[in-house]
Amino acid sequence: MKLPGQEELEAACACENVPVGQLDSGPSSGPCPDDPSDTGSRELGPPEDPPLFLQLNELLGWPQTLEWREMGRWVLFEEKLEVDAGRWSAPHVPTLALPSLQKLRSLLAEGLVLLDCPAQNLLELVEQVTRVESLSPELRGQLQALLLQRPQHHTQTTGSRPCWGPAQSRKAAHNKEAPMQQQCQSPLRQKLPPGAEAGAVLAGELGFLAQPLAAFVRLRDPVWLGPLTEVPLPSRFFCLLLGPPMLGKGYHELGRAAAVLLSDPHFQWSVRRASNLHDLLTALDAFLEEVTVLPPGRWDPTARIPPPRCLPSRHKRPPLHLQKVKGLSVPHRTQAEDRHRNGPLAPSPELQRTGRLFGGLVQDVRRKASWYPSDFSDALHPQCVSAVLYIYLATVTNAITFGGLLGDATDGAQGVLESLLGTAVAGAAFCLMAGQPLTVLSSTGPVLVFERLLFAFCRDYSLDYLPFRLWVGIWVAVFCLALVATEASVLVRYFTRFTEEGFCALISLIFIYDAVGKMLNLAHAYPIQRPGSLAYGCLCQFPGPGGNESQWTRPRPQSRDDLLSVVRKVLSDFSSILAILLGCGLDALLGLAMPKLMVPREFKPTLPGRGWLVPPFGANPWWLSVAAALPALLLSILIFMDQQITAVILNRVEYRLRKGAGFHLDLFCVALLMLLTSVLGLPWYVSATVLSLAHMDSLRRESRACAPGEPHSFLGIREQRLTGLAVFTLTGVSIFLAPVLKFIPMPVLYGIFLYMGVAALSSIQFMKRVQLMLMPAKHQPDLLLLRHVPLSRVHLFTAIQLACLGLLWIIKSTPAAIIFPLMLLGLVGVRKALEWVFSPQELLWLDELMPEEERNVPEKGLEPGHSFSGSDSEDSELMYQPKAPEINISVN
Repeated sequence: MKLPGQEELEAACACENVPVGQLDSGPSSGPCPDDPSDTGSRELGPPEDPPLFLQLNELLGWPQTLEWREMGRWVLFEEKLEVDAGRWSAPHVPTLALPSLQKLRSLLAEGLVLLDCPAQNLLELVEQVTRVESLSPELRGQLQALLLQRPQHHTQTTGSRPCWGPAQSRKAAHNKEAPMQQQCQSPLRQKLPPGAEAGAVLAGELGFLAQPLAAFVRLRDPVWLGPLTEVPLPSRFFCLLLGPPMLGKGYHELGRAAAVLLSDPHFQWSVRRASNLHDLLTALDAFLEEVTVLPPGRWDPTARIPPPRCLPSRHKRPPLHLQKVKGLSVPHRTQAEDRHRNGPLAPSPELQRTGRLFGGLVQDVRRKASWYPSDFSDALHPQCVSAVLYIYLATVTNAITFGGLLGDATDGAQGVLESLLGTAVAGAAFCLMAGQPLTVLSSTGPVLVFERLLFAFCRDYSLDYLPFRLWVGIWVAVFCLALVATEASVLVRYFTRFTEEGFCALISLIFIYDAVGKMLNLAHAYPIQRPGSLAYGCLCQFPGPGGNESQWTRPRPQSRDDLLSVVRKVLSDFSSILAILLGCGLDALLGLAMPKLMVPREFKPTLPGRGWLVPPFGANPWWLSVAAALPALLLSILIFMDQQITAVILNRVEYRLRKGAGFHLDLFCVALLMLLTSVLGLPWYVSATVLSLAHMDSLRRESRACAPGEPHSFLGIREQRLTGLAVFTLTGVSIFLAPVLKFIPMPVLYGIFLYMGVAALSSIQFMKRVQLMLMPAKHQPDLLLLRHVPLSRVHLFTAIQLACLGLLWIIKSTPAAIIFPLMLLGLVGVRKALEWVFSPQELLWLDELMPEEERNVPEKGLEPGHSFSGSDSEDSELMYQPKAPEINISVN
């Protein structure tokens, strides 16, 4: 007796042994990531094992017409075929019934287990599997014909209908190349990284079998088994589960259990190295020991658990069960090793003192010199174009805004033109020379406050402002060079998260306060017109009946997923630019009266009668050149704090910067630029955190190939110098682009600043702890922070931060604002005093440890406390928090 299609399929199997290299070299062999490391960041298993794609083929149609149909697939999560809807389900965490796992174990214990099977094609594999004594020759022939029958895959190919069904199958059977073509057209293939392997699980009811038949095969070499799987991958594992009919979804659940087992990284690691049946069963028992059981009365088995935002690390799972497999040794790092690799306690090599004069500066120059050529070659990517446009508009807006504020604060001694010119010159020079070229220099709120106080002092005592400012800048440059020579930048190790959050929260609030104030001023100058008002000659009327028509077009099927994904990626990269263009378009279309961007039309200083070089004395006495050292000392503290806090945030380990930092070199460049801008009468510039981290955010690198349901892996930042150089070059050219830039509405630009300020304030841990103070306990999220620190202690720490923030705001708003830099430095002292209030363990979760306290904390229970930072450290994750770090923008 021969089943339908036996002769045809036996002949087709003779030519199905395709070399593995041929499959991987085709155009559809895998994704083409833009970086070689794009596919190496997922934790699908230990590094030496390739990812595994699993497919469940179920036997249907007994006893009339038997056929194999693909009913489930696994890469990282499970996808079920929804037959009635004709589509794949959303990826979800698989749930299994415990009896299915126990039944599977008994079947494997009594069945056929072939490890390192030498089969080279599907026909040889089927012959090996059917060599069972309980099968008669006739039943063996029927079973072989059944196993060689081509399965029906549900693949959505480009511009076609799903490729499964009897009609499509019979039509494709006459074309020997059709299975390969259908497999290569599978969209799933594009999501699998190069080197992936396949595993097939075949399960179903077969009436002519008197007892269950189970077989588990691990092929010695991965071999393409024809159209057995929907994607053309070399197969490594083959599992067969057949038997007489049973009640319920018996064999379907057994097949799912086998596929879920193989999709587990630890079980897969064990099976790849197992040498006999005992090793296989030991690995299965170890899997059962880690299974979490859901009570049937508290859980709906039909409910689907969505994929978590963060997978648990394989190093957190107990590794002892893997060592039970005979002859295996499991590489595993302890928590301490992981913590020293990724944790905050590991000192940065850039912050270790050399003990030599300018030793840190020399080391920074040597370290960055080797990366200098790649700082330009790495910028050859379309993503850098969108980053340039986005940061340029933010930078030029920031320069114009601070230029206007500076003009008001100095009675026109400096203005918009000086701000644009200084931003272009200082920023371009910094990008060429600095150790961290991703940093964006700009005027900042604290420096603007100091400029206002310095001008008020000169006005009150009838001093010439610009010459006195020149000597202040000279002394600041001298003090900063002294800090570089003595390697004072290593003190940034004392800038813990407490200091950073206090500084960033203050500047964020100042930023939001100014943005909202400007918007309110615009509302008074350009009031919103009430209905029926014709003040601006604009009257909107609704059309009559039938005059307003809208037509809905039924969306076409997603037949061009690749093209649409590229379009979505481009739109996301240029989202800020498109928002600005949309605002400009609406302004031009509606003809609204709103203020536009004002740029200078003549290249000359704002203050009439002065040249580009500031005289050293002017009308001031000579002794003021020495007296300027006192305010310069305060400004030096402010510059050091402003620059280095930004540098610490920018170079955090979770951002995965490969080329290192340059704390000493960056401060050296800022010192030289302070001297240059003081001589030219230009504003003073320092690192702007909001623009710098927005710059980094626009240069995020993410993997393009990911398993269904898995978020894109964060790969780091595209580190280079060209985007910053282009931004500041365009900023300088903006002086001559007044005819074009004058059409940009100011509310649109204020909206950018408001968005950045709100995003910055909401991204820091401090604000999340403030939300906990206003939230009932039953609604609080399940944070690791709250698992290790009592809620009352968390509120106390937050209250102390709020008090410090309020004190800083009061000092900034009073005539005592001249001591503002000292108060920022005082945050470090407050943080040191907190060690008398909180235990080291609590400070480790709430903040960070001071350097001298690193060795005083016992190893037991030592867990980093970056609960809100998005750190990549495996001991510092929020539940369901993505391992890819979010860029925490902090306004400066």
